Amino acid sequence: MAQAKLAARPLSPHLQIYRWTWTMGMSVFHRITGIGLYGGTFMVAVWLLAMASGPVAYDRVSWFFGTPIGLLILFAYTWTLMHHMLGGLRHLVWDTGIGFEPGTRIAMAKYTLVGSSVLTVLIWIVAFVLR
Repeated sequence: MAQAKLAARPLSPHLQIYRWTWTMGMSVFHRITGIGLYGGTFMVAVWLLAMASGPVAYDRVSWFFGTPIGLLILFAYTWTLMHHMLGGLRHLVWDTGIGFEPGTRIAMAKYTLVGSSVLTVLIWIVAFVLR
């Protein structure tokens, strides 16, 4: 009889039980951007290797990153880097025990998304102005 009761109980709560929140969404984005940074680091390595390989290799890589697709990839990498950085800062603040109130926690999650977008646009504006 004890076996029948144990078998009927769920093993653990599933995603359908939890209500989706901003902090859950930003946690998922933080993990995705962490994975995306591997691709960006690969691009930086390719760029550095091309620079070390000479003018022909560097011209090819520069040409690719100057195309609309290359610029889009670089823009996405910039946003990924900014979002992951701000998410890390949010977690650093939480590690101090600050910001766990429901309103503050949700606001910090929203500001991570807004802040990463604003920082990305500002970085690209400065890059094009200085260029």
